[in-house]
Amino acid sequence: MAVKTQIRLGEILIKQQLITEVQLQEAIKYQKTKGIRLGEALIELGHITDLQLGQALARQLGLPFYSLAKKELVQEADPKLKTIFPERLLRENGILPLRIEKNTLVLALADPLDLVLLDNLRDICGYPIRPVVATKFDLMQAIQTTYTGGGAAGSGLVDLGEGADEGLLEQAGGEQVVKMVDQFLLEAVNTRASDIHVEPQEEKLSIRFRIDGVLFPINPPSPKLMLAIISRIKIMSKMDIAEKRLPQDGGFTAKFGNRTIDFRVSTIPVVSGEKVVIRLLDKGALVTDFTKLGMDGQALTDYEKGITAPFGLIFITGPTGSGKSTTLYATLTKLNSPKKNLLSIEDPVEYKVEGINQVQAKPQIGLTFAAGLKSFLRQDPDIIMVGEVRDLETAEICVRAALTGHLVLSTLHTNDSVSAVTRLVDLGIEPFLLSPSLVLIVAQRLIRRLCPDCKQQQAPPESIAKKIQLPEGTYFEPKGCENCRNTGYRGRIGLYEVFRITPKIREMIGRNAQPEELLEEAKKNGLKTLFDCGLEQAAQGLTSMEEVMGVVLGNL
Repeated sequence: MAVKTQIRLGEILIKQQLITEVQLQEAIKYQKTKGIRLGEALIELGHITDLQLGQALARQLGLPFYSLAKKELVQEADPKLKTIFPERLLRENGILPLRIEKNTLVLALADPLDLVLLDNLRDICGYPIRPVVATKFDLMQAIQTTYTGGGAAGSGLVDLGEGADEGLLEQAGGEQVVKMVDQFLLEAVNTRASDIHVEPQEEKLSIRFRIDGVLFPINPPSPKLMLAIISRIKIMSKMDIAEKRLPQDGGFTAKFGNRTIDFRVSTIPVVSGEKVVIRLLDKGALVTDFTKLGMDGQALTDYEKGITAPFGLIFITGPTGSGKSTTLYATLTKLNSPKKNLLSIEDPVEYKVEGINQVQAKPQIGLTFAAGLKSFLRQDPDIIMVGEVRDLETAEICVRAALTGHLVLSTLHTNDSVSAVTRLVDLGIEPFLLSPSLVLIVAQRLIRRLCPDCKQQQAPPESIAKKIQLPEGTYFEPKGCENCRNTGYRGRIGLYEVFRITPKIREMIGRNAQPEELLEEAKKNGLKTLFDCGLEQAAQGLTSMEEVMGVVLGNL
């Protein structure tokens, strides 16, 4: 391998337009404080993914890129390969010997620029080394599978605990089913899926992953294993496998390399059996920087100013799956301080955040949002987060808390920010009470980001250009490639409509002004609608006009 010693990782990533010089300098500072490698710093800061890092290095150095999903990280059945390096060395450095070809060791590693490591490995094994590139995550999982039989090919990702006796394991189909379930969980994590749908049908079991908001089917298992697979998931989730008539909720936690993923599981009885939906929650992937979420400009300024208010009501609005919880967690993380008492009541608690007192709502025993809020007010809170305002009682307590010196954050289901005012009044909140309590309302959506590897430049259709005043910029459309599952999109970005409550708007809410009047006044103060934000993202080449029209206008 001819790797030039003067090539640096930062130069490679800037050259391939994956990061900016500002992001590189930020990562270098972060790297020094954390004592980690530059690539790890860039990933932890959210500037790149481990997949982008690996593929960029492979392209620049002319090396093959191997992935676990394509079953390329498989060690040949050669006894020498198991003993050529100590297992501890493999785990510490993220390397995996794959095979010996023509007296040369083919070695998968995450950092081919580490020439000192390559030289040391060459001395240890006594072979010339031909490197191939893989992500650190894939390598750790492959090492686990190869050397201990764990991970996707082992005896189970999850410790089933005392309740998982042999009888239950037999009902779950034994070792074959254990491996199969672990495999599709691993695949879901590798493909950044947010949900897994396991759906029994008359003659088959359908499994679909939700990736970037869209469901994709994967190769289905044998119909004969349908009941065993569902039972296996229920055992892992500490559910009653004998109860098939009623919905159940449960969950489990699994480790994938150095990542810990929480799986939240729900079952419902359907005509052909039980449908299972598994939500994947990766705390390590939780973004807490508003700019990385997609908030910028005037919207970011207004939001950061609003959340520093000493008291008042802040609402995040949007349909299910629009990223409201992520914004709330980012906000709580920003506000978290030893000097503040933060309390939240959620249903369910999605991410556990150190320093925040989080309560799981349990309506079946009377612990509703309203009941929890009443107790919170006796707990000397500074900041309160309520998962959702669903009824008049919860809304009234939120308003009362805001008016008595607390900062309250919550969510509503409305299409835009201004409609939240109407929604609260419709619930029964008097405008004269709502007016002094409101600080900020944010409407948001998630739109898919164009795949940087295959997007192609394309002017918007004339039919759209004639109807809409489009911002100046360069527009692209999706094409599709191997890296984005032929969808043309990879990842998502937020659109934010930030409605700041000024003294004039406060007065208008007090006299029960119409939503159209509120919107007109808000625009005078710099509010950009969700559609305007979407057009700006399209003009910057981050998403397509088709995606903006479908996500924003499709919800109105």
